[in-house]
Amino acid sequence: MSIVKSENLNQNQSQSHHNTIPLSVLLKRELASEKTERPDITSGHFNESKKGEDFTLVKTECQRVLGDGVTTYSVFGIFDGHNGSAAAIYTKENLLNNVLGAIPRDLNRDEWINVLPRALVAGFVKTDKDFQEQVQSSGTTVTFVIIEGSVITVASVGDSRCILESAEGGLYYLSADHRLDCSEEERERVEASGGEVGRLNAGGGAQIGPLRCWPGGLCLSRSIGDLDVGEFIVPVPYVKQVKLSSAGGRMIIASDGVWDAMSAEAALVCSRGLPPDTAAAQIVKEAVQFKGLRDDTTCIVVDILPPEKTNPQVPQAKKTGKRVLKSMFRRKSSGSPPQVDDTYLQLDVVEELIEEGSALLSERLCTKYPLSNLFKLFTCAVCQKEMKPGEGISVLAGLNNSVKPRPWDGPFLCLSCNEKREAMEGKRP
Repeated sequence: MSIVKSENLNQNQSQSHHNTIPLSVLLKRELASEKTERPDITSGHFNESKKGEDFTLVKTECQRVLGDGVTTYSVFGIFDGHNGSAAAIYTKENLLNNVLGAIPRDLNRDEWINVLPRALVAGFVKTDKDFQEQVQSSGTTVTFVIIEGSVITVASVGDSRCILESAEGGLYYLSADHRLDCSEEERERVEASGGEVGRLNAGGGAQIGPLRCWPGGLCLSRSIGDLDVGEFIVPVPYVKQVKLSSAGGRMIIASDGVWDAMSAEAALVCSRGLPPDTAAAQIVKEAVQFKGLRDDTTCIVVDILPPEKTNPQVPQAKKTGKRVLKSMFRRKSSGSPPQVDDTYLQLDVVEELIEEGSALLSERLCTKYPLSNLFKLFTCAVCQKEMKPGEGISVLAGLNNSVKPRPWDGPFLCLSCNEKREAMEGKRP
């Protein structure tokens, strides 16, 4: 009797063994399924140079290990330097690594996307801090885009811009303009931190040109570098994260040489029906034709299209269906949207996931992020330096909280990064 039971048990174990699918196979299947749903991305860029201070970053098919498989993402950036090219070059070469270094390892896709906005803040501040330690006075604007599947995350300082036209016809602004002329809130912050804001004095009481921050005369309130201006010109980026609909869209990233000459609508209209590389060249040429080559003028065009529907020759088309727009976006009429196969014209819309613009590092690193517990307790949230227990300074110590932070309430900053934070927030000379 016991022999029969043993044989039955062995038979059941054998059946169970044959019916079990290894975890590695499941992960590969999941990754393969995810890959088939990813949009196709094509891009092109063009530049007309006056000073040689504009630089671009285009990296498609960046690989990230996930379990025992690999997933991909794309990165695009424009770095518009001023007072020399050193800051733009340094930022182009180091920003992405600093952002990735601030992301915990072994995250799944959703976790990686959720922590990306905070990692971008940390990466921008670390890049600025490291560059300033080289004691160079140049600075740069940054518009930095990471596309992971249908999720687009944009971080920006300065006055380069990023816009998106969805296949449904909506126009979305994915960056913020940090010119002092554009924001009373930024002007008040700079003045409260010790800077002076005013126009250039032409003599006899006459003031000309845009509002500038003194000392230095910079017309921006946020940038990377600019050591000679003051710490109140902060590198803390405006971040917006959106989920694009399955129908896709076209994104334009450009330096102020473009936006000083044309509106977002004009840029979309003049490039419609053209593949990305030709579209970028057309936008730059029209901007230069309108205002002349007074500044470096740079443009990147990125088409995000449904899988297996890549068509570089995007034709003009009549508007199809109802334009859909979420109320949190500013939107203007942009003419006829690019033509997309009717199969993909659904009533799903561009969905805003995150929008954060505070210039205070304390607020941007706060533990309100849903996965903040994944960040190491004794690691600096900016420079990733390992610290001894009790050595770090909680970012909550800089907030006006009624409850005193506990010793384990992070995230934490090392002494050097905390000094940087206090200087940016006007708490230190």
